[in-house]
Amino acid sequence: MRIGIVAGEPSGDRLAAGLIEAIRRRAPQARFAGMAGPRMVAAGCEQRFSIDQLSVVGFVEVLRQYPRLRRLRDELVRSVLDERPDVFVGVDVPDFVLGIETRLRAAGIRTAHFVSPTVWAWRPGRVATVARAADLLLCIFPFEPAYYEGLELRCEFVGHPLADEFQLEVDRAAQRAHLGLEADARVLALLPGSRMQELRLCSRAFLEAAARVVAQDPSVRVVCAPLDARAQAFIESERARWTPQLALLQRSGASRELLCAADCALITSGTTTVEALLAKCPSVVAYRMNWASYLIARSLVRTPYIAMANIIAGSALFPEFVQGAVQPEPMADALLAWLRDAERVRALRARCDALHAEMRRGAADRAAEAVLALAEGSLPAPR
Repeated sequence: MRIGIVAGEPSGDRLAAGLIEAIRRRAPQARFAGMAGPRMVAAGCEQRFSIDQLSVVGFVEVLRQYPRLRRLRDELVRSVLDERPDVFVGVDVPDFVLGIETRLRAAGIRTAHFVSPTVWAWRPGRVATVARAADLLLCIFPFEPAYYEGLELRCEFVGHPLADEFQLEVDRAAQRAHLGLEADARVLALLPGSRMQELRLCSRAFLEAAARVVAQDPSVRVVCAPLDARAQAFIESERARWTPQLALLQRSGASRELLCAADCALITSGTTTVEALLAKCPSVVAYRMNWASYLIARSLVRTPYIAMANIIAGSALFPEFVQGAVQPEPMADALLAWLRDAERVRALRARCDALHAEMRRGAADRAAEAVLALAEGSLPAPR
């Protein structure tokens, strides 16, 4: 069996790798090829294109890169059509992947899309686009299939893959030992983003907020978990430039472990907020983007929150600071509030426990079974 697959960012790389592993347990001879990240490659996917080629954030930035992205999409379509896989799976990045799926489906290739676009937050008309692009939609939140009712599209709620990867009970002592952190330390985690663009916009404010926290509570250890060596070098250069007095530990590639070990965290909006929820880590969310992109997003987005964790909870689980509000002093105050209020932390963790249990359904295995059924032509008709 041949399976084409495309992911476009680190979170998608992780989701796709889990799907590949689950499919290979059921179909050991299955072959995977497409746009892949390091986790997908490690799981057995042939990397025809790198996910680094899609590392673009914001409306304006995408417009600037549009000619290159269009050429990349054309190359991907040609590559998949040459191979004629039994099924093609697009993982998230809907603005890029749905166009590929539409063309492949029109050419007779069965298509699946893993992770619904956020039609409940903005651009609800995309439900029709998804129905044209995919035979199968794998949803990670229980409220999503209702948005596609009445369309010729098979929707499956599979649960959230990350919820399966996190233990319901977090062993903070073990995670601290793994990271080389003292068992009794007060740990502040800094996660200023996985893309260089995010790091450039957020790192200084994150470091200055952390320095303010330490100035008021010198017992706090500040630990950062950059994605890779390049990000680590950039953050260190920013620390040396803006907060040379700040003692900063770096644990490259260990963001999840750090969230499980930390007493509180300062994080950017995105999948990291879901990981913080699952790690039951009291967090403060901050995000900046290009101002033109921000104004466009503000005019389109219909949710009261930017953090996916808050959207899932339906309430302000984590305080949010957006765009001009990303300032060191109020973010430091919000972090210190978590460090000083044990009762509030207990209530947060109880809420996170309940949400985690609701989302933990064996997502990779459910998704794998649905994709294989589609590839074999045995997927039930849309309900």
